[in-house]
Amino acid sequence: MLLGMKRDRTATFFILLFPLVFLVFFGSVTKGSSTPHAKVAQVGAVKLFDSMTGEGRSELDKVLTITRTDDEAGTLEKVRKGDFDAMITQGADGKVELRYTAADQVRAGALQGIFNSVVQEANQQATHQAPAYVVDAQQVEDKSLKPIQFLTPGLLGWAVATGAVFGAALTLVNWRKTKVLRRLRLAPISAGTVVSSRILVSLLTAFLQTGVFLVVATSFFGLKLTGNWWLVLPLVACATLAFMSIGLLAGSVARTEEAANGISQVIVLPMSFLSGSFFPMDGAPGWLQTVSKVMPLHYLVDSAQSVLTRGGGVTDALPTMGGLLLFAAVLTGIAWKLFRWEDA
Repeated sequence: MLLGMKRDRTATFFILLFPLVFLVFFGSVTKGSSTPHAKVAQVGAVKLFDSMTGEGRSELDKVLTITRTDDEAGTLEKVRKGDFDAMITQGADGKVELRYTAADQVRAGALQGIFNSVVQEANQQATHQAPAYVVDAQQVEDKSLKPIQFLTPGLLGWAVATGAVFGAALTLVNWRKTKVLRRLRLAPISAGTVVSSRILVSLLTAFLQTGVFLVVATSFFGLKLTGNWWLVLPLVACATLAFMSIGLLAGSVARTEEAANGISQVIVLPMSFLSGSFFPMDGAPGWLQTVSKVMPLHYLVDSAQSVLTRGGGVTDALPTMGGLLLFAAVLTGIAWKLFRWEDA
């Protein structure tokens, strides 16, 4: 089986290298990313900004690029087109007006927060009153935390799921189509030996994916592993069995490799998006988060993040491992009921 995979370079590319392309792409895009920087057009005199000096102005320039202009109508149109993220004006009565585009929700939220903070500080200085409450906000993670800390577990989970599901489904259909299953059934070897060899290939592939991902992420994109990072290996092993059971089910009901590929795509792609492999599900509707929690990939991604980057330990990994093995047992039982040695 390993030799067959070695000869099939296309399969090797899609299972090992294609997911790595996503890691390199997202890692390169997010490397060195920080607070969203916004382009703001200032129409006319805005005392709120013009009077800022020293450290306050320096901090503002880190998050805003302010361009002065006198054409309010033209500037507003540029905001609508996306040339500017916002336009700010100030009337004779001191009222500051902010007009922004909501095309980028994250940037729009950051802009409103920045301007509210600036206005609040200006009001305090004008009234010469100290604030009644002060917030001291600090992140709980290490200062070296980077987006790659969250990207790596998610993309690794997607890669493992893709390799295990497609590998099991397409192999089963191909073996049935080429009569390999029939010959194996008549061969003087036990079914357990055949199944064990297929599981071993899938596990070795998953471990190879994990090793490549971690080496690339740590060497080139600054991934910082916590002390119990090795727990990702048993997590990946249990998840591989769960994803293989999905592939076996798809291969049991599909009659052709095209059908098996289509069924696997329909399962893996939505599962990847709904499980937080590409972006967090925290802002998703409640019903969508409920659907996400039915999928095994959700638990692999969450637990992998915990042990790789959040300092999680055995107690964080064991429940997930048990759940994944239970999922694998149930789906394997269903696949066995639908299994056919050869096409009718």
